[in-house]
Amino acid sequence: MNSKELTEALEGMQYPGISRTLGELNLISSAKVTDNRAKIELLTVSDDSYLTLRSALEERFSGSFSALDISKKQLAQKDSNYGSAAQPNNRAPYTKNVIAVTSGKGGVGKSTVSVNLAIALAQKGYKVGLLDADVYGPNIPRMTQTDLERIKWNDDNQIIPSENYGLKIMSVALTTPTMDTPLVWRSSVAVSALLQFLEDVAWGELDFMVIDMPPGTGDIQLTMAEELPITAAVLVTTPQTVSTDDVSRAIMMFKDIKVPMAGIVENMSHFIAPDTGTRYDIFGSGGGKRIANKYKIPMLGQIPLDMQIREGSDQGLPPVAKGTDKQKEYYRSIVTNMLNNIDFN
Repeated sequence: MNSKELTEALEGMQYPGISRTLGELNLISSAKVTDNRAKIELLTVSDDSYLTLRSALEERFSGSFSALDISKKQLAQKDSNYGSAAQPNNRAPYTKNVIAVTSGKGGVGKSTVSVNLAIALAQKGYKVGLLDADVYGPNIPRMTQTDLERIKWNDDNQIIPSENYGLKIMSVALTTPTMDTPLVWRSSVAVSALLQFLEDVAWGELDFMVIDMPPGTGDIQLTMAEELPITAAVLVTTPQTVSTDDVSRAIMMFKDIKVPMAGIVENMSHFIAPDTGTRYDIFGSGGGKRIANKYKIPMLGQIPLDMQIREGSDQGLPPVAKGTDKQKEYYRSIVTNMLNNIDFN
């Protein structure tokens, strides 16, 4: 087998567990055969993906050559001069504005809000990127119907973002062999992966980069504030006291690091019974407004607990694009209020 034949065999080989070939995923950097010794260089982002692919290649080709050398292409060393919250770096000079969507705790619908706000911005004619920074629980691909995709690389060794609903989308879930692959990463590894997604993805020129942050007030939130000039934060909560307690901590973190706050979104605000029209305040009432008043932050809007919103999100059919006019208006009015509250570029 010569170099050309090896390349053709590699490009036609199916990636383990998914119905895409290595050629379709653009995972082969180079393949060369010399004196019956094969050298293969792979284009993979995560170590998990590299190890999975290396094992499959060894099983497939180890008997075809006297020696088989499989390596991962080393990308150019990135700037290791980290910024600070007071003087952040700008690792995303291609975008005019960065919006961080965050919450103090998980389970409040932060990813759903991120997706729909990003789409609502795109519907206004803006060029929008959506970065899933929740590396341990990445839900953006499922909510945007990109969950079956895996990353590809262009000729400049940049990752090609997925696209749907007028958005350019990047998530660590697109780099793993399967959607249920756990990312057992220390925080330093997770941070490095996100910096790579900022610098090695072919985002193009953007008006807005919407970042779906993980819950809490940890390394990733702090790193994003140090490595990006965040234009504004949108804070998501439910009316429940334990949720508003946690979002209060997120508010204080952003106040401490001088990140402007566009406002509060109260998700799962109430439930309207479809058969009787009766309103039920399942998680309490007024929690978002109390937090907004306490910290003098605008209230951007309230989104009810709606089964159709949940079902659409699970199916990759965001309500702001595929829902009823009333559901679309929830998110569009929030975006209008957000744009009015902050001096965006």
